[in-house]
Amino acid sequence: MESLSVLLRALAARAPLLAADPGHTGALRLLAGHLEGWPQLSLDVYGRTLLVNDHRDPEGGSARDPQVAIDAALARLPWLTSVVVKTRRSPDVTLRRGVVTRGRPDRRVREHDVSYALDWTRSLDASLYLDTRALRLHLKQTSGGRDVLNTFAYTGSLGLAAAAGGARRVVQLDLEQDHLDLGKQSYAMNGLPVRRADFMVGDFFKRVAELRRAGEQFDTIIVDPPFFSSTRGGTVDLVRESHKVLNKVRPLLRDGGELIAINNALFVSGADWLAALAALCQTGYLELTGRIDVPLDSAGTVDTRVTPPPADPAPFSHSTKIALLRARKP
Repeated sequence: MESLSVLLRALAARAPLLAADPGHTGALRLLAGHLEGWPQLSLDVYGRTLLVNDHRDPEGGSARDPQVAIDAALARLPWLTSVVVKTRRSPDVTLRRGVVTRGRPDRRVREHDVSYALDWTRSLDASLYLDTRALRLHLKQTSGGRDVLNTFAYTGSLGLAAAAGGARRVVQLDLEQDHLDLGKQSYAMNGLPVRRADFMVGDFFKRVAELRRAGEQFDTIIVDPPFFSSTRGGTVDLVRESHKVLNKVRPLLRDGGELIAINNALFVSGADWLAALAALCQTGYLELTGRIDVPLDSAGTVDTRVTPPPADPAPFSHSTKIALLRARKP
């Protein structure tokens, strides 16, 4: 499919979302290239900043030049004032983390009346994952008066949504202090108190064990790990052993509490993920109650999707598969 036509179809599909944000303060995906006909490219908008994720092979040679899409997006969305390019497969870590090629990037976006701080070059990603937007709304709407544990928190956006929704307590747990420090900036933007004890840095397995020994209990636990990682404390493997991570946090849930389990592994199908969850529920301590679909700007629409993902995510709408489970205790 010709490059420009791919982008024009994607922009047309997102026109209602763009029109719904006349102040250009929100964030959305303009082009999910791996699903919409441009496998090496994704384009996101954060406020008035265009984020370009260039996944081309540095030695691939003839792959389509993303500058075509950048120029077309700037021409059709003249309110964009800055561009950040992340060359995701470059051997140079600076290029992988991102380079500002135009203007001054936005430092915050606003979503569901909550502000989120952005740091464009802190890591490979852009501080706020767009595919979990609907989950943030769910957390904001359901967390009033609840104690929440957000594991693999990254910059803490899911926990922040819960805090903004009136959670009694939110514990943010991540391996990297740097990520949580950006989360603290988001708290400050929203006038929320930053309690040092609620920002836990360290290995998931060790920290969860500490919480169990301390007798901690939560009404909501979010588990959003990378598809694979290994530390001295243990291994996360969402392809082969997703149940192990969920079993670690299950004892921390109060009776009737909600476990939010996310599997973002591209090569795990929706059917396989449901089968893994069903096996986990056979003990009777958990019950699968629902799922949260990824917004269409990240998943692509019926009119724009031309390439299936590596594994069929159905009944989920995207490879980021978000399941809701309820805890049952004797």
